[in-house]
Amino acid sequence: MPDKRSELSTWDDGVLKRELVLSRVIDAPRKLVFSAWVDANHLPQWFFPEGFTSQTHEIDLRVGGRWRFTYVGPDGTQYGNRVTFLRIEEPELIEFEHGSDKDDDPGRFRVLVSFEEQSDGKTVLTFRQLHPTKAQRDAGLGFGAVEIGYGTLGKLDRFLTKLEHSDSR
Repeated sequence: MPDKRSELSTWDDGVLKRELVLSRVIDAPRKLVFSAWVDANHLPQWFFPEGFTSQTHEIDLRVGGRWRFTYVGPDGTQYGNRVTFLRIEEPELIEFEHGSDKDDDPGRFRVLVSFEEQSDGKTVLTFRQLHPTKAQRDAGLGFGAVEIGYGTLGKLDRFLTKLEHSDSR
């Protein structure tokens, strides 16, 4: 029987040269962190770079579903995006393809987000991007993908803090 593991789950030199990995400890329970990724009311509130806004055109958060949205930069530049969900394993894992909002985008890349619960109730979130080529990964590094990614994860942390406070009232 063929191995059905994701390409992201294999560790070889070729994958490592195309991969970008971010990790953050989130001060919230895993179930809540996971829900921020799979709730159509939550995800569009925090998943965009600092200084940008986001406009959702379509959102279907299930395997095979897609999320089409536009990032609007501080200067008004618009960036069409499309996410297609490949795997959702609650509350441990989400896998999707992310690229521009056009069919057969050659620049789309694979993302694997894992959620690991710590004994203190916090969650370790690991965000792995696998780009089609090393050159594309390097271009992402060049325009600040790591800083943008950590900024977005910081927004997630702040969103969850507000959400926890509003739920405790």
